Amino acid sequence: MAPSVTPTVTVGTYLARRLEQLGLTHLFGLPGDFNLGLLDELLTGSALRWVGSSNELNAGYAADGHARLRRGPAAFVTTFGVGELSAVNALAGSFAEDVPVVHVVGLPSTRAMADGALLHHSLADGDFGHFVRVADEVCATAVVVRATGACTAIDRALMTAVGSSKPVYLGIPADVAVAHVPAAPLGRPLRVLHSDPAVAEEFRVALTDFLGDAPEVTVLAGPGLHRRHLEERVRTLAAQNGVRIATQSASKAVLDESHPATLGVYAGRFTRDPETRRRVDEAAPLVLAGVVMTDFLTGSFTHGFDPDAAVDLHLDHARIAGAAFYGLYLEESLRILEEVLEARSPRPEPLPRRAVTEAVPHVAAHPDGPLTHADLWPLLQDWLNPGTLLVAEAGTSFYGALELTLPDGCDLLGQPVWSSIGYTLPATLGAMLAAPERETVLVIGDGSAQLTVQELGRLLTLGLTPTVLLVNNSGYTVERAIRSPEAVYQDVVEWDWTKLPAALGAPATPVFRAETPAQLVKVLHEVRADREHAAFVELVLPRDDAPDSLVQLARSVR
Repeated sequence: MAPSVTPTVTVGTYLARRLEQLGLTHLFGLPGDFNLGLLDELLTGSALRWVGSSNELNAGYAADGHARLRRGPAAFVTTFGVGELSAVNALAGSFAEDVPVVHVVGLPSTRAMADGALLHHSLADGDFGHFVRVADEVCATAVVVRATGACTAIDRALMTAVGSSKPVYLGIPADVAVAHVPAAPLGRPLRVLHSDPAVAEEFRVALTDFLGDAPEVTVLAGPGLHRRHLEERVRTLAAQNGVRIATQSASKAVLDESHPATLGVYAGRFTRDPETRRRVDEAAPLVLAGVVMTDFLTGSFTHGFDPDAAVDLHLDHARIAGAAFYGLYLEESLRILEEVLEARSPRPEPLPRRAVTEAVPHVAAHPDGPLTHADLWPLLQDWLNPGTLLVAEAGTSFYGALELTLPDGCDLLGQPVWSSIGYTLPATLGAMLAAPERETVLVIGDGSAQLTVQELGRLLTLGLTPTVLLVNNSGYTVERAIRSPEAVYQDVVEWDWTKLPAALGAPATPVFRAETPAQLVKVLHEVRADREHAAFVELVLPRDDAPDSLVQLARSVR
């Protein structure tokens, strides 16, 4: 009898299959001589769709945006040294904002690295660990895969990305990418996000005791809920008698802003509604769900509540008045919270509905005067459709978006924790590939766009139909509001923005320009009438004009 042959696959193919099992459909990145063989293995015979980027930073941003809109991690591929270092800023943003991104790096061969060969793209010192150590600072784990144990190394890294909701680094040497490994492990799905049953029961008992018979429970919902795609669970909580829900700015609209249980956005002293601030600061009990306590999200640390006196639900553990419950994922702790609230006896009476003022369409006081933020955002609010994905760049765009009351079903995508300007344009590409059916509107400033605008060409030539609103206010408005508004370093080069789509490969894209409220109303009407195409709109605003919330933030920083 002939001996049985154990089925094998290459390491690159194994990784591709595991990514597919996690639901990935797209792979972002750039080719380089050290990752070409790896790319062939990843893409040959797999369903992964390659999305080339203009540079590695953009690829990382696109993967970040992709992961935020899909239920699971995203991945991008770069080459060793010059490629991977270009992506470090994107990885740091994903780490700071809890986004599971897999950074796959094609490395030189195992022999070349072991011999300390003075290769190109290296520091010519024979040490090939420099860049892995850099990645280790901004990733949950950084692993160089060897042929022996490759399957285990890949599986552990992918489970870490999903479990921690953080980026991970997989360095794969050129020879390892094509080395054969057993295919058998692929028959067993990766087991991720399983809470410890004993810890879950301890948490249930402690939570029941902590909440007691409180007639009203206030929940502050943070961006962790988006990372775990728990929006539906939030809506279920909001339907419970006695529950009120406020959101952080990074999770604005996680609950429809017309919902009777919503309290609006909470940001310490920057909270727009004093009643919202009072209810959160004085809440007893208070539940923090996926909350992040950074300066921009707490009104420069002016929050009036004590996290150590609250129920604090994190991505991978929970706390009740300081007592920790490790091994309990947010999905499970939120489910237990729902069940404990449902089991209250006697059940609280429904809370009175908030008074809702009927929306009145905005009318500019000076329709033919200069377009200002005071008119831009109300006009945009009137124009947005329910269900829209609004992407807002750090700075004037994000803080202007915070002043909107978004229609039901809308989401706000931004990066308020890391706040790296230029993030949103590539992130819009990734987000739209994850949810192409969603109407998507990007608002980005001129200074931010100049960092990553190359990706506009890819965004417009893939058949996607975003509306891109380019806020041209002649420079770095946020920095001007903080200090030295007349300084030369606050200026950017003036571009002919409306010619950009054609220059970047999309000459058929409709382009518009608006300098007055009346022109903006006309442009938005024309854009709405043609939903079959993308649109690029240049909005010309005064240099020093800014949304009120951004002015407050600048004063705080100053």
